[in-house]
Amino acid sequence: MHVAVVGGGIVGLAVAHELATVRGHTVTVLEKESDWATHQTGRNSGVIHAGLYYKPGSHKAKMCVAGNASMVEFARRNGIEVDVCGKLVVATSPSELPRLRVLEERATANGVPADFLDAADAMQIEPEAFCVAALHVKSTGVIDYREVCSALVKRVRARDADLRTGTTVRGISSTVDGVVLETTDGDIKADYLVNCAGLHSDRVARMAGLRPSARIVPFRGEYYELRADRRDLVRGLIYPVPDPAFPFLGVHLTRMLDGSVHAGPNAVLALRREGYRRRDVTPRDLAGTLAFPGFWRMARKHVRTGFDEVARSVSRKRFAASLARLVPAITADDLVPAESGVRAQAVNPDGSLVDDFLIETAPRQVHVLNAPSPAATSALEIARHVADHVPAD
Repeated sequence: MHVAVVGGGIVGLAVAHELATVRGHTVTVLEKESDWATHQTGRNSGVIHAGLYYKPGSHKAKMCVAGNASMVEFARRNGIEVDVCGKLVVATSPSELPRLRVLEERATANGVPADFLDAADAMQIEPEAFCVAALHVKSTGVIDYREVCSALVKRVRARDADLRTGTTVRGISSTVDGVVLETTDGDIKADYLVNCAGLHSDRVARMAGLRPSARIVPFRGEYYELRADRRDLVRGLIYPVPDPAFPFLGVHLTRMLDGSVHAGPNAVLALRREGYRRRDVTPRDLAGTLAFPGFWRMARKHVRTGFDEVARSVSRKRFAASLARLVPAITADDLVPAESGVRAQAVNPDGSLVDDFLIETAPRQVHVLNAPSPAATSALEIARHVADHVPAD
C-alpha cells in the first residue's frame, strides 16, 4: 500500500514512521517548507505532557498518557535528551482550590501520578513560587521535539520512504483505486492519503473533497524568556490552574533542556495561518476567518478572555503581572522576547472550540483536523490510531 502523507511536522512524521517501519507500507511525505517541523512542532515549549487536564476517556486523555510513556521511551532508544522533571500546578487563591481538586480527580482517573501539596511542601520543589496549594505532576518532562523529528526522518528514510520538502500540494483528486496529488514537484498517485497539514489541515481536506466539521482558526502564542541572571527563579515547570471554559493553559514557566526559562504563551488571533508576528497579515487567511460564522460566535463567548489576552500581548508589564501570580519576584524587566508560535485551533460552526483530537475519514483518506497540544506528546499514539485506518496490503 502506497500512502501519501501531507505535512512534515511531528504528527505527519510519526504517521510516516508507523506506516513505514511498523506496518510495512510504502510512504511519501510532502512538506511545503524547506525543512521539517518548522511550524507548530518547532515552535512549542517542548513539554512532554502527563495527561492531567483532559476529560477521562477522551482521545486526548488516552493518547497523552500513553504518549508520555512512548515519547520518553523513543527518546531514550534514539539518544535524544529528555528530562522527566515533573511540574507544579499552583492554586494562587482559595477560589482556585475546587478546580485544583478537579484536576487531582482527573489525574487519578487518567492514571497520572500526581500529589496534592500544601504551600510549604510546594515551596520545597519551587522555592520562589507562590500558592495556597499545588498539584505535583511527576511524569511531566521536557524535550526538543525537533530532535524527535530528526530521528523520525532518519528512521523513515532508512525504509526507503520518499521524503520531499519544498513540495506544496495544489490539488487532490480521487480515483477508483486511490488518490492523485497535484504538487509543485509533479503528480503523485497513492493508494491512500493521510492529511497531517496542521494549520492548513481543513484546506487540504476540502481540496480532497471532504466537508470538514470544523474550521481552523489560528491563534498566535507569544513567549518571553527570563533573563539569564534570573533563571534561578524557576527550577522546573510552574503552571496556573487552567480556566475550564478556555482550551489554553494560561501563561506558565518552563525550564528548557538548555537551562533557559520560557514564559508564556498567551493566545491572540493570528492574522495569517503562519502569523508569528503582529504585522504578519495574509488577506486570504484573514478573510477566511472573518467570513466563518463560527469565529464570531466563538468571539462573543470569550469577549472578556480575548480582551485580556490582547492586553497582555501589547503590554509586557501585564504579561509579567500574570507570571508574578505564579512567581512574585518576576518583573517586566526580567523578560526578554522569544520566538512565537501559532496554534491551529479547530472551531465548530456553533462557535465551540473542538477540545479533543479530531480525525475524520473519507474513502481512502484520513484527515487529522484538530491536533494542538498535547499532539506532540501524543504523536506516536496518534500515528498508531491513524495507521489503523489504512488497510494492510
